[in-house]
Amino acid sequence: MRSSIFLVRHAQSVPPALNGPDEYQRPLTDIGRAQANQVAGSLADLDPSVVISSPYLRAVQTLEPAAQQWNLPIHTDPRLREWDSGIEPAPDYARHYAQSWAHPQWARPGAESLLELTERAVHVLTDIIDGLRSRPAVIGSHGTFVARALIGLGCSGVSWAFQQAMPMPAVYRLEFGGSTVHAVGPGL
Repeated sequence: MRSSIFLVRHAQSVPPALNGPDEYQRPLTDIGRAQANQVAGSLADLDPSVVISSPYLRAVQTLEPAAQQWNLPIHTDPRLREWDSGIEPAPDYARHYAQSWAHPQWARPGAESLLELTERAVHVLTDIIDGLRSRPAVIGSHGTFVARALIGLGCSGVSWAFQQAMPMPAVYRLEFGGSTVHAVGPGL
């Protein structure tokens, strides 16, 4: 039996800042709220069985308009959270991300490696797909999570450059059937 997941990267959010809201509380911007409404419109014809999100506010807010139109609650799962990179908000964050992408098994002290994130992403998506019947799931998460999930599920061409180019929001349709996964979305 084939099952589908619609994996949604959150819409535009308030940028991270040392003195700003923490990762759990960064909200969408006004543009991000408009984008969330557009995501709801693009997914309006779905009849999902479940809507699940990272517990981070920006991911939940991205799915709220869609969940409301389907009259479904948003369940949160901490395994859908963004990568715990150990990198503080800084102007040169991209250099640190690029180093991590070049060495995905390496982690900063007390942080998660990209390889660990990949394993977490595949595990949670596999758990979700195993619980589905014939109706799809809509899942909200974050850019690094989405990119690493795609890698872990065998999608080719996913790299640091791919993640940098990934729009906010982005929707990827993952079709699971037998031992294969087919993904469709921006940049694939």
